[in-house]
Amino acid sequence: MKDTVFAIDLAKSVFQLAVSHHPGRVSKQYRLTRSQLLRFMGKQPAATVLMEACGSAHFWGRELDRLGHRVRLLPVRHVAPYRTGNKTDRIDVEAMLEAGRNEKICDVPVKSIDQQGLTALHRVRSRWLACRTARINTLRGLLREFGLVMPLGARRVVPQVRAWIDDAEVGIPTPIRAVLRELCDEIGELERRMHLVEDQLETIGSHIPAVSQLRTVPGIGPLTGTAIVAFVGSPQRFPSGRHFASYLGLTPRERSSGTSRHLGRISTRGDTYLRMLLIHGARAVLCHAKRPATQDALRRWALALEKKRGHNVAAVALANRIARIAWAIWSRNQEYREVNRQA
Repeated sequence: MKDTVFAIDLAKSVFQLAVSHHPGRVSKQYRLTRSQLLRFMGKQPAATVLMEACGSAHFWGRELDRLGHRVRLLPVRHVAPYRTGNKTDRIDVEAMLEAGRNEKICDVPVKSIDQQGLTALHRVRSRWLACRTARINTLRGLLREFGLVMPLGARRVVPQVRAWIDDAEVGIPTPIRAVLRELCDEIGELERRMHLVEDQLETIGSHIPAVSQLRTVPGIGPLTGTAIVAFVGSPQRFPSGRHFASYLGLTPRERSSGTSRHLGRISTRGDTYLRMLLIHGARAVLCHAKRPATQDALRRWALALEKKRGHNVAAVALANRIARIAWAIWSRNQEYREVNRQA
């Protein structure tokens, strides 16, 4: 059974399972219910199990790992090219078996329960953030129709709207004043929930040594530090900081042939949420770098690039460098040390 490979197409209640005893050949297929899957796999000798890294994959990965199987989670976008014909469960598991033979496809590591707890907190916070942004944009759009334009900045919106609601002289129709007040209350409640999650992440991160080390890097705070540990898992997944930055989509797209090499914009591959946090952190570093007392070699380099290429390009380039530094100190188990030599 050394070469036996199982491929499982995950679902809510019915799972398709294919068995391959020889590479490139499907020996048998099964259709199992949720309650039958673990009983069936528990009776099988230890083998390699392939699954797509989709919803519930990490849960099933942990369960199958306890049974002694070697679990490999394949990125969904790398499995799709191996699918032939129509999309069915049988064809999906066959595509997984073919994709599993490609050594260039990097597996997604199975997350622990603690890691998934952290990712859940980040996901919930990001949803509440999106809801708050939508409510604020609704307020801006509604009041603009009455000639009321709010100042920039999310923090200024609710106080300004409440002031207009309480002012009888402002040209807001009476019937919608109560509705606008409810919108303001809803935004306040969403912010309260977000702060609650942020406090939880701060508390959890303070007990994780890797997060404490990452927070010494400029531009990385409790949100970014806990997100990197939760979503990435281990720095050993990447042979270098460049590979880590590439995984986050912070390296340029390349179109090269022969002696001609063309580098374009960033690839925007990988985790959008992590990339967003790093770029926002880089923007904060750029803003604070304009204070002479806070400048070191990294910040001087970023300011020189900003002057030459503009703020947005400099922010992304700095995020790339921050990602590389984060990988280096995380993999070496040390803290960041500022370098004050001239850039």
